[in-house]
Amino acid sequence: MKRPFISRQALAQITEEFPTPFHLYDERGIRETARALHQAFAWNPGFKEYFAVKATPNPTILRILQEDGCGLDCASYVELLMSQKLGFAGPDIMFSSNNTPAEEFQFARQLGATINLDAYEDVAFLKETAGIPKVISCRYNPGGVFELGTSIMDNPEESKFGMTKAQLIQAFKELKELGAEQFGIHALLASNTVSNDYYPELARQLFELAVEVVAETGVELDFINLSGGIGINYRPEEEANDIAAIGAGVRQAYEEILAPAGLGQVKIYTELGRFMLAPHGLLVTKVTHKKQTYRTYLGVDASAVNLLRPAMYGSYHHITNMDRPDGETELVDVVGSLCENNDKFAVQRRLPVSQIGDTLVIHDAGAHGFSMGYQYNAKLRSSEILLQENGQARMIRRAERPEDYFATLYGFDFEK
Repeated sequence: MKRPFISRQALAQITEEFPTPFHLYDERGIRETARALHQAFAWNPGFKEYFAVKATPNPTILRILQEDGCGLDCASYVELLMSQKLGFAGPDIMFSSNNTPAEEFQFARQLGATINLDAYEDVAFLKETAGIPKVISCRYNPGGVFELGTSIMDNPEESKFGMTKAQLIQAFKELKELGAEQFGIHALLASNTVSNDYYPELARQLFELAVEVVAETGVELDFINLSGGIGINYRPEEEANDIAAIGAGVRQAYEEILAPAGLGQVKIYTELGRFMLAPHGLLVTKVTHKKQTYRTYLGVDASAVNLLRPAMYGSYHHITNMDRPDGETELVDVVGSLCENNDKFAVQRRLPVSQIGDTLVIHDAGAHGFSMGYQYNAKLRSSEILLQENGQARMIRRAERPEDYFATLYGFDFEK
């Protein structure tokens, strides 16, 4: 069983103050995970985590992570702008984007962010539109399939991201000629791995690549960015990743490959989002309807607007009935109110027999939850609430109102 980070009584008090649905984040858990990550990689003096803003783009959350030593990984102009408004600048920002507009490269250069080029063709484009910085990174795609043991984790050859080895080497040569002085290598070969072996295996591949690239190009390699990919145990039967074991595995590869090649000064970066935030967020919703046809349906006041992953990917998110956690169960579909049949948080799931008015929490919604929201059926995005370390709850984003939805329409055949 998964246990919520908040008690029934404490949550009942919060739902009296803040109407459901809303996303609830656990400050204590966020800080503990950030500190565990830094401890796991403390062996590398230059280590830095660049939190993936796309996972949870809330300024309060980003400030918490900033206080615990994290930088930000941005992928768009507005993410860069939010980072600037929060006081992140220069080496605290990694800009990893693709099909990037000129103005975004220009803004990244203005902020002094470290630019991570997705394509070989971007070298000429960056030179023409924003100039070549002193520090730059290139994203690698090895092609083929990426295997870990007997499980195929991903198929990089089908991914739109990154460069081939030959392209990366050529890019480094050209960037060096154009004035770049320090270089980084970046790669993401899999997503949401629940395995302590993913990062160490990825690290080995990148470390071996780094030795080859440096020998061929003569560049000064400043860092290797392992990106994201460390997942969480969405299902209760899955065993959570052990970040200490993961860090130790990367260290072993570092000492076996990089250090003997004279690259023992290279910094290790990560760009984790899901691992950092997902377990520390709940989508809180209430049962509003109960319908019986060929199945039993629990209708709730949240929908795919609030958490898209189950509808988009068929993803599993554990659900707890806070008012009736135990007792007799029934087989149900937990559904929202969108005019789409995939608007389901659970399909044929055994849950305690629920009644209208019960409070449900949908687990592991702290990353790629609110951020993937949308406005189909003119549904409005819900609020975000922070459970602070002192036990008090405060709103960190208000729910949208009809006026927010209409704001971009006024003056276009639609008036106030």
